[in-house]
Amino acid sequence: MEKNVEISILCEIYGKLLTEKQLEILTDYYNNDLSLSEIAENNHITKQAVSDIIKKGENKLFDLEEKLLIMEKMMKQEKLLQEVFNELSKIEEASSDKQVEKILNHVRKELSCLV
Repeated sequence: MEKNVEISILCEIYGKLLTEKQLEILTDYYNNDLSLSEIAENNHITKQAVSDIIKKGENKLFDLEEKLLIMEKMMKQEKLLQEVFNELSKIEEASSDKQVEKILNHVRKELSCLV
């Protein structure tokens, strides 16, 4: 997975565990695509301070994920759900029974809430 995407996901999961400043700067850098200079100017700090905050924030996010594995579990669940949806589609295609189709649509609807 690309680092930018990974950091963005980790911020969504663990962002409340960062300081406000860390989350704000990581969001500006990874989601808003601002440069170190732009972030430094907006926050009235040096580029080096921005870089340090980004590094500390990234380290904290990776450390939390290493310990809690929430993103890893979430990705596994999404993959499993996609496999279930694929199997439901195969069953639906193979069956001409309207009752089976109705049940499959209900199951699909219930599972889509988990995605």
